[in-house]
Amino acid sequence: MPQYAILILPSANRVYTDTSSRLLCAELAAFGATVLGSGTGEPGTRTIAGVDYVTFATEAPLSGTDLAYLANLSSLYVLFELTGELFRPLPLQPLAEFDSDLLTIQKYSGKTNELFTKLLLNLTVLATDTPAALLGRRPLHVLDPLCGRGTTLNQAMMYGFDATGVETDGKDFDAYQQFIKTWLRTKRLKHTADAGPLRHNKRRLGRRLDVEYAATKDRYKAGETRSLTYLNCDTLAAGELLRGRPADVIVTDAPYGVQHGSHHAREPGPARSPRDLLAAAVPVWNRVLRPGGAVGISWNTHVVTRDELAGILERTGLVVPEGDPFDRLEHRVDQAIVRDVLVAAKPGS
Repeated sequence: MPQYAILILPSANRVYTDTSSRLLCAELAAFGATVLGSGTGEPGTRTIAGVDYVTFATEAPLSGTDLAYLANLSSLYVLFELTGELFRPLPLQPLAEFDSDLLTIQKYSGKTNELFTKLLLNLTVLATDTPAALLGRRPLHVLDPLCGRGTTLNQAMMYGFDATGVETDGKDFDAYQQFIKTWLRTKRLKHTADAGPLRHNKRRLGRRLDVEYAATKDRYKAGETRSLTYLNCDTLAAGELLRGRPADVIVTDAPYGVQHGSHHAREPGPARSPRDLLAAAVPVWNRVLRPGGAVGISWNTHVVTRDELAGILERTGLVVPEGDPFDRLEHRVDQAIVRDVLVAAKPGS
């Protein structure tokens, strides 16, 4: 059987680097179960010449399509084919419409690790009825209904997807608006960016930012543009505001119930605990998710148990898969946060 080894991309966050090999094994297993044509054995970790690798075997050599999918593994740095003691690096072309600083340039307390955000988006797309859409064969619509300062939105941009974010914190809206407008201008990308009040049924709900852009001037001229929308309002309004534009995937990092320095965007306050917020919001989010789509939520297990969150999702009609690889995604972020992931699919029509 062909043997392969993955050199893991180091993260700026040491704690995440320590757990990334285990998360990558779970992510790789999900790829193998959904989109890889070569089949994969159980991924594992192996130390070779003092360096840690994630290793796996396949029933047949990886095809070009397999390599195209694997190029987008969240923590992959280099993929090698193993032949005896020899390492042969394999050519990879990840989906990357833009420079990586779109994901890395923002620095602030409480920011979700961009490698983890990519993993969460990957797992959610793979759980839909069209996992092959990960390769951009059609532009997906990604919704982050608790988007903070837009890490999920930026990853969707990297993949060439359309993205919508909802966030009630006005400071996050201001920070993201300034960042994305500056970034687009600095990169000299053709775009329009319009900001103004957000109204619905003659009521002002907050503010909105609408961006239309393309990766190249030629695509922009040809009308091959992507959209980015940021709605500064309560996430419970998403059902009304997005009724005519269903999401293919909903991906979000739920509030952890802790404060991060001076930044309070992820702190829901006593009137809306993370548990209460998710119980109220998940039915709303499900209404704007297309049949066959999927939801991916990461959260702090100290404030909501896995069984509680699974129950919230299942009561809306979503199907939560059990067992490997979905039961080995829990990992420590810091002393107050143990993060886990639940992915649920909406049955097709």
